[in-house]
Amino acid sequence: MAPGPHVRSTGDAPQPATRRILGIDPGLRVTGFGILDACGGKLVYVTSGCIRATGTSLPIRLGVIVCDLAHVIAEQRPTEVAVEKVFVNVNPNSTLLLGQARGAAIAAAVLAGLPVTEYTAGQVKQAVVGVGRAQKTQVQAMVRRLLLLPGTPAADAADALATAICHAHASTGLGGLARGGYRVRGGRLLSL
Repeated sequence: MAPGPHVRSTGDAPQPATRRILGIDPGLRVTGFGILDACGGKLVYVTSGCIRATGTSLPIRLGVIVCDLAHVIAEQRPTEVAVEKVFVNVNPNSTLLLGQARGAAIAAAVLAGLPVTEYTAGQVKQAVVGVGRAQKTQVQAMVRRLLLLPGTPAADAADALATAICHAHASTGLGGLARGGYRVRGGRLLSL
């Protein structure tokens, strides 16, 4: 019998396939990204950082997000992407702008043919900290602990890594979170 989609056969016993997950915390000025490898229940840190979208116009900033994420994707070769959903702000204009940054991030992933799954900030915090209203410092501390990092990652990078951790747990059944995603097939955007 052939192994399932998440199992690689080594000849003796089937081994879980390693999945490389890119987590994205979209922002118009700073977009955090974090990449980890998930193999079974084990998570291994790969890299993380922040994309600083400078420029005077919105189109230029969005272009920086798309281009820089496309570079990260080409260099690190993730197999799937998890993006934090936009929450509704008191200021509707801020929410709209943040949504455009999120759209740029999703576009970079979809153009690379990667499946994209979205999570709310509450789902991410619940999966990583155990509390849906956790503070940024708590998320940073738990990301550091879960991935055995030597130092605390920047807040935006930590949020992106937390999103990747949330996806790793949810997609293996550990998180029990509602998910929704997209995939490109034959040049067409399909909902999963």
